[in-house]
Amino acid sequence: MAIEPIKAVKGTGVYVPGADIDTDRIIPARYLKCVTFDDLAEGLFYDVRFDPETGEPTNHPLDDERFKGASVLLSGINFGCGSSREHAPQSILRFGFKGIIAESFAEIFFGNSTGLGMPCVCASRADIEAMGAAVEADPSVQIDIDLENLKATCGDTSYDISMPESAREALLAGRWDSIAELLENDAKIDVVAEALPYV
Repeated sequence: MAIEPIKAVKGTGVYVPGADIDTDRIIPARYLKCVTFDDLAEGLFYDVRFDPETGEPTNHPLDDERFKGASVLLSGINFGCGSSREHAPQSILRFGFKGIIAESFAEIFFGNSTGLGMPCVCASRADIEAMGAAVEADPSVQIDIDLENLKATCGDTSYDISMPESAREALLAGRWDSIAELLENDAKIDVVAEALPYV
């Protein structure tokens, strides 16, 4: 089965501002004990979405009904820093996000995210703040991440975005899932393995 190319991500957005939002804030360590990633959505930003003393909601943007169903996450510089846990992008994806726009990303988080087919693109702080303000003013406004033209459109305004070319090419060509690529080329792998001079 062919891997689907990812040329664009479209949907409503939610702005979670902040610098150096690390993987422990994205998904607390206690959620790493899971056997599968299936239920990780419930732990996304849990310790900042709920008061640790009372368990009461903290009015985090993810819990604002206006942004329910958002599929584009907006944030700040060095998003996904800290430990290299794959659970962080898995929790974001399983919460319903299809793409992230931030000022910059931690390298391992970026690789784990794009390996799931979830584009992470960079924009300037001013442009992210402008998109965040547009989303706050009208939560129904659509955000379009166009990987072919490296533009993010929010409502009627377009912004320049960037991402490493190798990751962009992999998404556009449908080569972003390395495990699926290996499974698709199983016969070729067998041929090479049989030709190797050792057992």
